[in-house]
Amino acid sequence: MNYFPMFADLRGRPVLVVGGGTVAERKTQSLLDAGAKVLLAARELTENLQTWAEEGRICRIAESFSDGLIRQAVLVIAATDDEELNRRVADAAERGNKLVNVVDRQELCSFIVPAVIDRSPVQIAVSSGGTSPVLARRLRLQIEQLVPQHIGLMAQIAGENRESVKRQFGSLPERRQFWEQLFAGRFQDYCTQNNRPQADLQLKAELAAKQTQQGFVTLVGAGPGDAGLLTIHALQAMQAADVVLYDALVSTDILRLIRKDAEKINVGKRAGGHKVRQEETNALLLEYAQKGCRVVRLKGGDPFVFGRGGEELQILAEAGIPFKIIPGITAAVGAAAYAGIPLTHRDYAQSVQFITGQCKADGSDVDWASFARSNQTLAVYMGTIKAENIAARLIRHGRAADTPCAVISNGTRQNQTVVTGVLSDLPYLTANGRHTCNLQCLTVNAATPALIVIGEVAALHHRLAWFQSENTAVAKAA
Repeated sequence: MNYFPMFADLRGRPVLVVGGGTVAERKTQSLLDAGAKVLLAARELTENLQTWAEEGRICRIAESFSDGLIRQAVLVIAATDDEELNRRVADAAERGNKLVNVVDRQELCSFIVPAVIDRSPVQIAVSSGGTSPVLARRLRLQIEQLVPQHIGLMAQIAGENRESVKRQFGSLPERRQFWEQLFAGRFQDYCTQNNRPQADLQLKAELAAKQTQQGFVTLVGAGPGDAGLLTIHALQAMQAADVVLYDALVSTDILRLIRKDAEKINVGKRAGGHKVRQEETNALLLEYAQKGCRVVRLKGGDPFVFGRGGEELQILAEAGIPFKIIPGITAAVGAAAYAGIPLTHRDYAQSVQFITGQCKADGSDVDWASFARSNQTLAVYMGTIKAENIAARLIRHGRAADTPCAVISNGTRQNQTVVTGVLSDLPYLTANGRHTCNLQCLTVNAATPALIVIGEVAALHHRLAWFQSENTAVAKAA
């Protein structure tokens, strides 16, 4: 983050604007809207700037810039078409420890002005860090379509009643739940209609009907790693949570989207290195929900596909804790898509099976004969440790040794890698380091989390790969 985002209170504070053209006029208008005291240094002024100066809305303190003018201002804006003058202003501001913005010269700026969506008192700022103002404005337009006009009225009423709500609700979680319920109910409808009297009455009615806070758990699927694959409901739940219990497979990019003041607890488990026992996780869910917290149980992929989500919800149901489920994109679907491997294809696979590699040692709980059928795809979760056993049993039950397969590590993430080969070489494809298979040497890096795809469709990776396609390795039969 190259710039620290903040909103400055400029009401009554002096800001120096150097320049008198249309750009200076635009900057001056924004400063006036913010209540700043605008000091202008320019020889020639636009018609509007001249009118504002005559009306006393701005103060024209000089017709040309001099270093001494810097001392009078808290911020400085250089908005001229004179490159040398703009640099002089920037240098003087730097020497005087004043923040300066030079229009269209990022390298001379110590602060930049973002594109703003104004729903006063709500403001949303969008910045590209000065690299592409056009892109920032484009994003602003896209976001502006999603932000309703009545948000400003909601914020205004909320601000006027903050102290009343604080007196009524002693704890932060209680107050947060009150506001969230208020903003999602009839209060919002009245604000949408610009019906201020009814909105005020609705707030007072809900405040008077104070209810004992009840905890709630939301089971959220975080998807395979790419934060862009989160659902809108998942993001909303993460932003509303008081406590988030997350797994080891949840990516850092997704964890950054959790509300900043939420308590975050890592309850991750990885094959061969358990960090938190399932019983401890269940106990934490109960503990925080019974305290009245809004809890999010954040799981990689989809919580109902090899995610123990059903087990955790059974515990909550037995304790009478209310909950809801927000599904996520499961690893097989997401990782295979990002690797360019269709799980089904009319020419190669008419069915797909999701299986787990964490099965009993003797394999007695697995119908290997059904898994070994051709013209179907196997998506194997958590299978790297037992890859040798999986390959041997599939071949023993009739699956061809030269069946294409792929190992997708860190699927959908920036460090995704794909290693392809054939079923007989699966133990080598899922390992780390340099190995010999089919009379050739292969260096692989099958980091976890990894998904194994077995079936004819895996051979399509090299034709359909579109994401991080350079991070691939191939083991070819000799």
